[in-house]
Amino acid sequence: HWSRLSAANQRRPRAARCYKTQKMAMSLSSKLNKAVKQQYMDLPQGEKVQAMYIWIDGSGEGLRCKTRTLDSEPKTIEDLPEWNFDGSSTYQSEGSNSDMYLIPAAMFRDPFREDPNKLVLCEVLKYNRKPAETNLRRTCKKIMSMVETQHPWFGMEQEYTLLGVDGHPFGWPSNGFPGPQGPYYCGVGADKAYGRDIVEAHYKACLYAGVQICGTNAEVMPAQWEFQVGPCEGINMGDHLWIARFILHRVCEDFGLVASFDPKPIPGNWNGAGCHTNFSTKEMRDEGGLKVIEDSIERLSRRHMYHISAYDPKGGLDNARRLTGRHETSNIDEFSAGVANRGASIRIPRSVGHEKKGYFEDRRPSANCDPYIVTEALIRTCLLKEEGEGPTEYK
Repeated sequence: HWSRLSAANQRRPRAARCYKTQKMAMSLSSKLNKAVKQQYMDLPQGEKVQAMYIWIDGSGEGLRCKTRTLDSEPKTIEDLPEWNFDGSSTYQSEGSNSDMYLIPAAMFRDPFREDPNKLVLCEVLKYNRKPAETNLRRTCKKIMSMVETQHPWFGMEQEYTLLGVDGHPFGWPSNGFPGPQGPYYCGVGADKAYGRDIVEAHYKACLYAGVQICGTNAEVMPAQWEFQVGPCEGINMGDHLWIARFILHRVCEDFGLVASFDPKPIPGNWNGAGCHTNFSTKEMRDEGGLKVIEDSIERLSRRHMYHISAYDPKGGLDNARRLTGRHETSNIDEFSAGVANRGASIRIPRSVGHEKKGYFEDRRPSANCDPYIVTEALIRTCLLKEEGEGPTEYK
């Protein structure tokens, strides 16, 4: 339906296209009086601290949160108590045995309640203290500890799409489509950049929180944006990206919109959304590192389907809608690599080809990927030199 309408709309003369401004479907809570709320937010809270515990739910994509009061400001993760929640309401357990444990793993400043309050990213354990199925952090941390002397650095480029609560792309006309892709990427102007207020608020909130956010830009499809997190070493990559996602969802909540990480939110002649992952080790960053990069790419080429299965929460089904060989993607069934080639599975930046050292970019991960398993998979194949279609078990 979308693709047929899109093609028909883009064949019309510009003046004939529908550019009627739509009344966006925004959440009712966003229309509450924020000045009244601020009156309460400005009240002193004594020595007490609000700690918002955040975790990944049973979908592997959704985030959940709840808050508790602490008697004093925590200085380290060890100062934060374990907690629990009802896993039967988060797709993580049966109602007859529903308690799940929240284990604090990473702590950030809270940009919504401000200092001294905290955001606390947690691991989830089942009743038997084993990791929940969507707690991929525990294994990732173990794998990272095996290669810490090689100082693996990651940078992840998170694309997302702004939607109304009805699922309609923000700023798109209610009947028809915006003009074809072309003017929107890194665009400026009301007719090219849709929703910059959210992008700016998110950027500042991440900086306040201590997230290693390093940039942002408008993407190729209108209402689509990207932010970049990194460089982060080891397990920090997953921690910082998940908290950056949480902050984005909260900012969008305040504005009454939705941030979608769907890899292909609009079918047809529109770009999908990925989470391109940049990777290097100390050896790759040193003189002559290009040879190490090329060796890693060779290993990746022999393990393509293992990575595809790890690069979206549905084992490759989500990415199948995006990795078509069009719209700056590679084909999901084929592995390819090249210098400055955005249609390849692996891209070597032109500057890296010139300097003979640096990093490479894996363009296959989907926008809704779990960064823990993406970074873990790269370590397993490139540094631990695993082969085959599944991960190796280590004692």
